[in-house]
Amino acid sequence: MSQTPNTAIAVIGIDIGKNSFHVVGHDARGAIALRQKWSRGQVEARLANIPPCLIGMEACVGAHHLSRKLASLGHDARLMPAKYVRPYSKGQKNDFNDAEAIAEAVQRPTMKFVATKTAEQLDLQALHRVRERLVSQRTGIINQIRAFMLERGIAVRQGIGFLRTELPTILATRTDALSPRMLRVIEELAGDWRRLNQRIDGLSGEIEALARQDQACSRLMTVPGIGPIISSAMVAAIGTGDVFSKGRDFGAWLGLVPKQISTGDRTILGKISRRGNRYLRVLFVQAAWVVLVKVKPTRWGYGLKRWIEAAKKRLHHNVLATALANKLARIAWAVLAKGRAFELTRTDDAGVRPA
Repeated sequence: MSQTPNTAIAVIGIDIGKNSFHVVGHDARGAIALRQKWSRGQVEARLANIPPCLIGMEACVGAHHLSRKLASLGHDARLMPAKYVRPYSKGQKNDFNDAEAIAEAVQRPTMKFVATKTAEQLDLQALHRVRERLVSQRTGIINQIRAFMLERGIAVRQGIGFLRTELPTILATRTDALSPRMLRVIEELAGDWRRLNQRIDGLSGEIEALARQDQACSRLMTVPGIGPIISSAMVAAIGTGDVFSKGRDFGAWLGLVPKQISTGDRTILGKISRRGNRYLRVLFVQAAWVVLVKVKPTRWGYGLKRWIEAAKKRLHHNVLATALANKLARIAWAVLAKGRAFELTRTDDAGVRPA
């Protein structure tokens, strides 16, 4: 179905593909006025000739770039999580039905949208994803070295620092436990470990330099336990945080709130939902452990001391770390959204509370 000259398109749904895009447009009455398949090179040219309208897309690879292009043409481009579009799909699974479902979903007043990322955010996010992959590879190499030595009766105390310290001595001793072939294999793995360390340190330094130059990241780093890695990852993921109306919504997006299964007047709260951004969730849990373990008792939580002391009496230490991670995430969102640094307001001589 092609567009007729007298039909004004009000809403468009685009199903994004690698080389082809399926487009379905609705008029003001909700009837289908456009149903075509376009190549990647035709999208901008054809939409430039259509009056500004509401355009919906799923938040996927390439969607943020296209959203910025369409916004520059005057269109109201909005991105949605794919799982929120799925209930609007009718009939069999095909690209045109998916585009029609997107056009239906983008009109819903209660739909939750994804903020369009800038090119700088995508660049920063790419640095984090590369660093995350390299850290995972390093962990795999370390575990493999430990397994090879343990199979031959050589056990090293848990912790990356102990293995780094003892490995040169083990390789230099050249006992009968390790054959020449196994020594060569472990030496090559140790070389891979060193090269990965260099790349990870280089990426970490670049991320830290970018975080120090960014005002939003600098404000986030005033929150307890949050450094350049977490602050830059948060800015890369949510920008200014405008997509969330309150800190609890951000915590729920991270998957740090209890999973709820309720019916009638019965409310059941389970473990954390683990929905949303896994990478940021892990970082915030690590930040919570830093506050609990590595900060001196006299400075516990930089103002969270009384809350932590009360929670320690009723929560397991792992549950406490998760609860503190959720609290830090909500504080971090407030710092980011309100545009001011983390502050402490003294309530009395016994303690302080976060502003």
